[in-house]
Amino acid sequence: MDIARPKVILRSMRTDFDILIAGGGLNGPALALALADAGLSVAVADARPADARAGDAFDGRAYALALASQRLLSALGLWRDLAPNAQEIRKVEATQGVPGEGAGPFGLHFDGAEIEEGRLGYMLEDRFLYRALLAAMQGRVTHLPGLSVTGQEAEGAAIRASLSDGRSITARLLVGADGRQSGVAARAGIRRIGHDYGQIALVAAVDHELPHHGTAHQYFMPTGPLAILPLPGNRSSIVWSEAEASARAIIELPDADFLAVLRPRFGDFLGEIRLAGPRFSYPLNLTLAERYVAPRVALVGDAAHGVHPIAGQGLNLGLRDVAVLAEVIVAARRRGEDIGADTVLARYQDWRRPDATALALGMDGVNALFSNANPLLRTARELGMGLVDAIPPLRRGFMRQAAGLSLDPMPRLLTGQRL
Repeated sequence: MDIARPKVILRSMRTDFDILIAGGGLNGPALALALADAGLSVAVADARPADARAGDAFDGRAYALALASQRLLSALGLWRDLAPNAQEIRKVEATQGVPGEGAGPFGLHFDGAEIEEGRLGYMLEDRFLYRALLAAMQGRVTHLPGLSVTGQEAEGAAIRASLSDGRSITARLLVGADGRQSGVAARAGIRRIGHDYGQIALVAAVDHELPHHGTAHQYFMPTGPLAILPLPGNRSSIVWSEAEASARAIIELPDADFLAVLRPRFGDFLGEIRLAGPRFSYPLNLTLAERYVAPRVALVGDAAHGVHPIAGQGLNLGLRDVAVLAEVIVAARRRGEDIGADTVLARYQDWRRPDATALALGMDGVNALFSNANPLLRTARELGMGLVDAIPPLRRGFMRQAAGLSLDPMPRLLTGQRL
């Protein structure tokens, strides 16, 4: 392949930035920091105002960070300040059951002590992570709060993007980090496939009487899974997936009645529980972009793959995208290539799409397998979980997969190394 031609074009055309990122949630700023640290000029168009989600109030929203994701945050220089507010996930208990009847006789028991890292990941509240990313961008990234990308057009060796205030910006590459309804993807002609789950996720935090000891619990119930995820202190985050009709009724309940419905599902292993903040809800669906790239465009995070929260892997998948795309772009830049060329972007897609698609479809399959009351399937599920739990190498393989340690090849940022 002749790479001299892109070099000539690049010298003859200036752009405002090397990279423009549409979306200022979590993946967009993380990618911006990784690229800026490697010497590229980056702008982030963030539809939310500068102080969005930056308050000090606890609201219960939190993320399960795989070990690989924690290492990426360390490589970006953020983890030292985040660590005091993070809760280690030392164990995971996964069982199935029926509300009010308790857990089944078999389940999966993952203990971080069985792998060399000694833990499976961390829980971290949204308010701390978002605020850290926002602060880190100051002086390193051009942050455009309150602005969204409303149009785009590839122009040879650049792409021109229109902003919601009427301005336009040129860049070598436009990255869509703008969520499941990605405007960047739609304007690039990237189609999506997927389906609704007929479930709604109910998200909240609870205070409880007894300590959780850093153990996360995943209960598979006929109407959907319930995750109980440890936060600092005697507090846990819950992500409760419930059948849509039932969930809509539960959403409308006052707090006391909400807790009355939750308690038979939650169980009494942590003693008495009470709500520790506001409640949130959102409908669940699977949405996969048929391509992750288009001329001068790349997608990351939910813009590329919106998945079921059954294993808490949504943000982790997005941060894997960030690590791979950053590594591909920086390597191309150092070789003198056009960072937005089709051949460069194809490397990103070829590296990320198989892994992300496999995990998305795997979570889709697990949800379909467990979210039903079929007695034959229930028996098969019990036996299957018991078999996996009884084979240490297989169990450790699942743990390393969940911790994000099995990606091959592993991008540098996910090992804690800077680019």
